[in-house]
Amino acid sequence: MSATGSIEALIRRDRAIVGSTLVAITGLSWAYLFHLTSSMNPAMPAMDAMIASWSTADALLMVVMWAVMMTGMMIPSAAPMILLYGLVIRKQARRGIVFAPTGAFAGGYLIAWAGFSAVATGLQWGLEQTGLMTSMISAAAPWMAGAILIAAGIYQWTPLKGACLTHCRNPMEFLSRSWRPGIGGAVVMGMHHGLYCIGCCWALMLILFAGGVMNLLLVAGIAALVLIEKIAPAGRGTAYLTGGGAIVAGTAIILLA
Repeated sequence: MSATGSIEALIRRDRAIVGSTLVAITGLSWAYLFHLTSSMNPAMPAMDAMIASWSTADALLMVVMWAVMMTGMMIPSAAPMILLYGLVIRKQARRGIVFAPTGAFAGGYLIAWAGFSAVATGLQWGLEQTGLMTSMISAAAPWMAGAILIAAGIYQWTPLKGACLTHCRNPMEFLSRSWRPGIGGAVVMGMHHGLYCIGCCWALMLILFAGGVMNLLLVAGIAALVLIEKIAPAGRGTAYLTGGGAIVAGTAIILLA
């Protein structure tokens, strides 16, 4: 086999391994969410008590829940960037090991979303303590649900949303401009990319507070929307369209309440 053929075979193997790992991580995340949702009803008294007074363990468990949810939602849309990073590493390393830096890049990406999960948990705690959030982790009043949808819809039209989405839709440009060598560099690059993704998607994630954080149909819908925005040819147009839809829906909820 020629050197070129050997490299191509390694690339195919790498993509298969990395892709399978990403699918497994996503599947495990969703399995955890399904398990958590199915066990919520018997735990309702405990959740009501947690709203009254969160312990440190409660807060940590909620951060984990958010982090797992963000992993299940965001890994599919981040997969093209992660796979491309692995490809670049393979072409640089030739016969070297590529999975450690690729894993570090993905880990850095998830670290950024773990930070978002901590912030979301703090917001959830604040809303619950003020009575604006129910024990099912959804808006306690129609006006609040409507306001969240309107705010998320407006953000979909902003230049910041557009800039972050453009970054997420151009992985090669990001890698060429932000390349850092080594494992540490991979982590930093992954975190950098994760911050752009947070800038692109944070308002969509807050819609979960309107419709229910544990509403898995809503979770899946937002995850699908994020994926379409990032990989579909008309991704920016999709953002504009869903933004308008969110504003209309939020306004209707408030007026009809």
